[in-house]
Amino acid sequence: MMDLLEFPAPSHAPAVLRVAGRLGRAVRGLPVSVIIGSLILAFWIACALFGDRLVPYDPYAEDFLATLTPPDAAHWFGTDHLGRDVLSRIIVGSRDILLVAPLATLGGVTAGTIIGLVLGYFDGLVDAVGARLLDTLMAFPFIVLVTMTLVALGPSNLTVILVIAIAYAPLVARTVRAAVREQKGREYVSAARLGGENALAIMVLEILPNIRETILIELVTRLGYAFFSIATLSFLGLGIQPPSADWGLAVAEGYGFLTGGKSWVVVFNSAAIVSLVMATNLIAQGIGAFENSER
Repeated sequence: MMDLLEFPAPSHAPAVLRVAGRLGRAVRGLPVSVIIGSLILAFWIACALFGDRLVPYDPYAEDFLATLTPPDAAHWFGTDHLGRDVLSRIIVGSRDILLVAPLATLGGVTAGTIIGLVLGYFDGLVDAVGARLLDTLMAFPFIVLVTMTLVALGPSNLTVILVIAIAYAPLVARTVRAAVREQKGREYVSAARLGGENALAIMVLEILPNIRETILIELVTRLGYAFFSIATLSFLGLGIQPPSADWGLAVAEGYGFLTGGKSWVVVFNSAAIVSLVMATNLIAQGIGAFENSER
């Protein structure tokens, strides 16, 4: 019988090793803030995806004999006013915010990028009118605009996604417009025009790839704002609705017990919100520093 050591290594092993080596080199080249922020974000994504398998208790099970139990060996983060395990609800509560915030951010950044490309590339009446409209929209305080719209349309996950996307689009458009105006005077754009490319091709194929870092930073930064905005709206009763274990809802439910010294519901849920916002800020700052160092 042939010795097991004589069998050749699987044919895919070199490819796996090459991919692992490239990933290792890529990670080593990243700023520490990006790595830390990505790890925090990955933790919450894992909770959102596999939370049902990770929770020690049913997050929706009420136990009126164990209401507002402080943190102990049985309930690490204590229980809320209905006797529900706070740790289990925080783990499962990551699901809604990690679904709504990225969708809202993606919608806002996509719309803002398209608007910014058009306004930045075309001069004259298009840019003048568009810039004035952006200024008008941005003159309204964000929370007031979103709150008024949600009151009018009624709170739901879909409404929150649409409202935040619409509110973020002008902010992203202004940044993208400035980046496009800086790029369109460069030689590669002039060469594309001389080569007969139309405006759409120049915007999408020439300018857009050269402002991808700006768009990526906007995407990550707005995602952090979206996490905070959604939690704020839920706290006000205008965002994600019960029976969700949303963190903003939990802070609102536990807020009335702060004066009685029962602060763990608010503290732990607030810490979860802060960790998500901090993670996205670390990633955005790291990407910005990395791109500046590469120039």
